Amino acid sequence: KVEIAAENFEKLVSTSSRLKKYLDSLQIPGVEELKSDFQSDKPEIRINIDREKANREGISTTDIGRALGTAVFGAEVSRFRDENDDYPIELRILKSQRNDVNALLGLPITYRDMSMGGQVRQVPLSSFATVEYSNSYAGIKRINQKRVVSISSNVLGGFNENEVVDKIKSKITSFSVPDDVTIKMTGAQEDQAETSSFLVVAFGLAFAMITMILVLQFNSISKPMIILSEILFSIIGVLIGFSLFKLEISIVMTGIGIMALAGLVVRNGILLVEFTDLLRSQGLPLKEAITEAAKTRMTPVMLTTTAATIGLIPLGVGLNIDFVTLFTELNPHIYFGGDNVAFWSPLAWTMIFGLIFGTFLTLVLVPVMYLLFTKLRERVFKKKVEPIESEVPSSVALG
Repeated sequence: KVEIAAENFEKLVSTSSRLKKYLDSLQIPGVEELKSDFQSDKPEIRINIDREKANREGISTTDIGRALGTAVFGAEVSRFRDENDDYPIELRILKSQRNDVNALLGLPITYRDMSMGGQVRQVPLSSFATVEYSNSYAGIKRINQKRVVSISSNVLGGFNENEVVDKIKSKITSFSVPDDVTIKMTGAQEDQAETSSFLVVAFGLAFAMITMILVLQFNSISKPMIILSEILFSIIGVLIGFSLFKLEISIVMTGIGIMALAGLVVRNGILLVEFTDLLRSQGLPLKEAITEAAKTRMTPVMLTTTAATIGLIPLGVGLNIDFVTLFTELNPHIYFGGDNVAFWSPLAWTMIFGLIFGTFLTLVLVPVMYLLFTKLRERVFKKKVEPIESEVPSSVALG
């Protein structure tokens, strides 16, 4: 959707018309049909009032407008009530008469003639009104007090919406625009940009809170860095998975899935790093503690990932079960697909790809990074890293 905005109406109309013809001439692949919401040739019937004749009769334009409005659109004169609801009673002329201009010209206008002592009189509308047929604007939209014309189109199947929009943007840059006229992309792209900015802020806040909690828990900077690196590599796994299976990425649901994924992979990293610290506090050498922690924590990490992945697969493939008929007719009506797949599938596959990729990172990358960071700290501070002093009671440590 392209919005053209301007203060000068003539420039707005001419620019929007030129832009539509320009984009149509390019025949951009994926664009179904460009349509403008501005209509300049809408048929119109004008009823012109001879004010001099009307004033001579003592009839105001307000009386004429009210009579025509009641005749064509109707006016509520009462309401009918029953035991359940009430219904408006509207007064207006027959449909055949509403669509007949001659019948409208014969509409009697009732007024009180003060020159005849306040006598109520009726005169036909045609005695002081004439009809004129013409064309006019269907409507003028305004956004932020500026006149706006929108040009929009659907994207054909088999084409990526973002790629089509990028092509349109590149073509618009070479289109000559007057100084006081602005052109911008809106519609789904504008909503997508707003959603993306919100998710970036939300992810940044979540990342900051996770970092703060980890620093307070481990009283260290290197260990939170090891754990948080899993988030980055899990996102890489998500992108690899979507690329391999040629799935479409939804900005909203994929973003929510990444934030949910961050909590899961961080938890697995915490389990491994914390257990490694616990083994070192019991006197195990560094490499042995890392190896033993990876072996011990492999089972719970794998079980958690497997359970989550299996639970998300039905959501990803769109498995539908009718539980009502399952218990009443013993027929679950199982089928795959539906409208819910387009909404929930990106979230499910984001978490599935990220969990699978993040699990291997937890069991391989985290121990390696733990060893490297510990050796690096040993070289920087020129001293051997001693086993961590345990503040956990021995009974808990042995458990």
